[in-house]
Amino acid sequence: MTTQRRVVLVTGASRGAGRGIAVGLAPDSVVYITGRTSSPSHEDQWLPGSLAETAGEIEAAGGVAVPVACDHGDDDQVAALFEQITRDHGRLDILVNNAIALPRELPGPRGFWEMPLDDEVRLLNVGLRSHYVSSYHAAKLMVPQGSGLIVNTSSPGARTHLPGVHTPPYGAGKAGSDKLIHDMACELEPHGVAAVGIWMGLLLTERVLANPDWVRDDGVFPGMESPWFIGRVIDALSRDEKLAARSGGIFYSSELAAAYGVTEADGTTPPSYRAWLGAPSSFTDVYPTYAEFVASEAAVS
Repeated sequence: MTTQRRVVLVTGASRGAGRGIAVGLAPDSVVYITGRTSSPSHEDQWLPGSLAETAGEIEAAGGVAVPVACDHGDDDQVAALFEQITRDHGRLDILVNNAIALPRELPGPRGFWEMPLDDEVRLLNVGLRSHYVSSYHAAKLMVPQGSGLIVNTSSPGARTHLPGVHTPPYGAGKAGSDKLIHDMACELEPHGVAAVGIWMGLLLTERVLANPDWVRDDGVFPGMESPWFIGRVIDALSRDEKLAARSGGIFYSSELAAAYGVTEADGTTPPSYRAWLGAPSSFTDVYPTYAEFVASEAAVS
């Protein structure tokens, strides 16, 4: 008996978190990966990593890779991507919204008004806005099939501001991403589709490793996570028989890992940032109408 492979899409998978997530989800899966860097020889490339290299790692991990060059700031390209998935498989089991357009340099001592406007606005377009556009298309596949998982990668920047690291558009994008998850989960729940946000810690990505000051062992961060660790966490989440109970929630990757028994390659589990940066985003559940709220209050009294 042949087991049907899962159909997975990971956006922004040329490098960083997306690369690790795609590899972590590779077993038993056809993994579509997107990014703007198709090959290592890309002339505009300033960091290592490409779709071709990620595809090779997916294949080595037992998956089938389908690299698709896509700028998630272009809605037409995103629509074409989902049309391809529909033609190829007619279904989508997992979407991981990870694409983001981070500026090359940290803000440092600069105020937001001193940052390049185009870079900061693009951070909202390829991030918050693109997460919604991809989820919109994914839901059109997942709702009819009665199953699926949408994951938004996020961070404590949704609720905290680290001077010199975060900018207002970054924080707004992450906060909005978390609220998207909550609201989408409310509407997807009757259709058997789950939506979850994951707050990642500082990742040992190509970008971070290119800035040695970020990884000093002097207490700058409680600990760091590998991109492959995040991939294994999302894979464990996707296979949870009680996934529906987590839908609409925002979780630290390290805390999900502890719950699922996921570790780094060396057997360790990175620490949670909760004590330092606080609890993940949470949202108030309300009654559909005020009349129902009044009725519930009367029942309690």
